[in-house]
Amino acid sequence: MVSLLSVFVCIVCALMFIDSSLSLDAQESNQLKKKAIVGLIIAAIAIAGLFLTIAASGVLVSSQTIPNSGVITSANIDLYSDYSGTQSISSISWGTVTPGNSITRTVYVKNTGNAPLTLSMTKTNWVPTSANGPITLVWNQESAVLNVNQVVAATLTLSVSSSTNGITTFSFNIVISGTG
Repeated sequence: MVSLLSVFVCIVCALMFIDSSLSLDAQESNQLKKKAIVGLIIAAIAIAGLFLTIAASGVLVSSQTIPNSGVITSANIDLYSDYSGTQSISSISWGTVTPGNSITRTVYVKNTGNAPLTLSMTKTNWVPTSANGPITLVWNQESAVLNVNQVVAATLTLSVSSSTNGITTFSFNIVISGTG
């Protein structure tokens, strides 16, 4: 609003200047004054429009930072070596595997969360990386739905290709996930 007020003050000052500086006859003076007033009004409207545009664009591009934080929960899945869930497991030993053979291990997966979960398994961090392919791991619970507090036996089958050559030891991570 201050910018509009300053525009109108400028108009009044200009009109007073025109009135005092012209020494023409009355008819020419009135015509010139009318033209000057119209010109000043058009200029005032243009300036006011410019100020409003600048003010409005400043509002449109302003921003406010809102700090935030939160906790992202993950599916609660526990692994056990027994159905009753008394023996937690954190690793599986496959022992010695001969090329062309398979070994199975059974683990028990429990949903300790508060919603049903769809199970999946991935394998990561192969050492050596060349073991991923000749050595495979599958399980019988892929895409199975595990209800709250339900325990399911999962059979993991590790297979070593008969054409495996040059791999004497291996390791990798098994990631069992549940999505709600």
